[in-house]
Amino acid sequence: MHNNRPAGAARLKKDTPMSAQALIALGFFLIILAVTLLLMLPACSADGRMTDPLTALFTATSAVCVTGLVVVDTATHWSLLGRIVIIVGIQIGGLGVMTILALISMAMGKRIGLRQRTLLQESVASLHIGGIVRLVRRAMAGTVIVEGIGALLLCFRFVPMLGFARGVGYGVFHAVSAFCNAGFDLMGTLTGAYTSLESFVSDPLVNLTVMALILLGGLGFFVWDDLIECRFRWRRLQLHSRVVLLLSAILVLVPAALFYFFEAHGVMSGMDTGTRLLASAFSAVTPRTAGFDTVPTGELSSAGSLLTLILMLTGGNPGSTAGGAKTTTMLMVMLLAASILRREDDVHVFGRRLENGLMRRACSIVVVYVTMALAATMAICAAQPELALRDVLIEVFSAVNTVGMTTGITRVLSPFSRVVLILLMYAGRLGSLTFAILIARHAAPAPVQYPTDRLLIG
Repeated sequence: MHNNRPAGAARLKKDTPMSAQALIALGFFLIILAVTLLLMLPACSADGRMTDPLTALFTATSAVCVTGLVVVDTATHWSLLGRIVIIVGIQIGGLGVMTILALISMAMGKRIGLRQRTLLQESVASLHIGGIVRLVRRAMAGTVIVEGIGALLLCFRFVPMLGFARGVGYGVFHAVSAFCNAGFDLMGTLTGAYTSLESFVSDPLVNLTVMALILLGGLGFFVWDDLIECRFRWRRLQLHSRVVLLLSAILVLVPAALFYFFEAHGVMSGMDTGTRLLASAFSAVTPRTAGFDTVPTGELSSAGSLLTLILMLTGGNPGSTAGGAKTTTMLMVMLLAASILRREDDVHVFGRRLENGLMRRACSIVVVYVTMALAATMAICAAQPELALRDVLIEVFSAVNTVGMTTGITRVLSPFSRVVLILLMYAGRLGSLTFAILIARHAAPAPVQYPTDRLLIG
């Protein structure tokens, strides 16, 4: 049999560099592996014993993928070293592996080449490759400033409670966790295991600080850069920034009002007006990938649970520390549906026409996210039929959208169910479409264009 393939074809294919998505996926995998191995060390557990590999892997994936789901209480199971490993994993995962590597290269005086700039553009979801190094520098500086201010404000609450050293540690840990939308907390030794921030439901300082950190972290580094370049002038902002800022405001105010009324006779009954307003606002902010809670997620009403699921799927903004399908993706799908109902050929927003390719990608992202979540829900329900469907749905959507909220079933999941959630958290941090493309078989493009035909729909 003769091989008619050109002589250099095999060598060319072999020498083809990995795609940006594949390199980012590999980077996250290696960081997760490193954090897992560190957390298995006896020195990282409070009792001085080695943590089993699956528990360490679950915690490492949740930290690096900035999710917040835990199978052991963070404050009571891990030692000081273990908590440091977790918070470092959260910081790396929140900023992005490629961003961290670029910062190290710049600190060492190395030049950032075109290949590295392309990786950075993919990592931070920037619209332009030009100015990407400046954007990364501003992202790092902004992160340090915002987390520093947040930690300082939280110290005013934690230092009087815990003393100076421990209070500062708590302030820094929760500031980083909130800004990176991770949802890890250290309240287990204060108010009981797995209680998150529920004891601070009526505390304006803790609520407003944590919400501000979550929102700023979920805004997106590109929007930060655009605001600085345009000196906060609305008319000079790029389309993406204007849409993101408007959506961010809507996705706080509208869900907060809905939670206020949905839970009037539910989990928020008996609260005074001020506490109920704080709880409603926090419940609107945290499902978009943050993971903290000030009211028990398992006690939400059916309407509140469904609203939480919708907010989980929506997620934060592109290029931010948040996960989920992303706000702009959901907006594009809704605008596409509206344009079809109005019998318009194009999709418009703020007087601009959006590309058809973006519409296809947005629809694909939503379909992949929902498909992965439903498939995982069926798998877990089949493996553990004793679990309630609502609890599993919240758990699964929390994992794939890197949220971290739970009704309390995480720690009773079987090893199989935990592995399912680990895969979902990893896929959610990479982006569901990126994950699906990476694992799909890449077929060669068809040499001809197939004839057009029609299907009945609707």
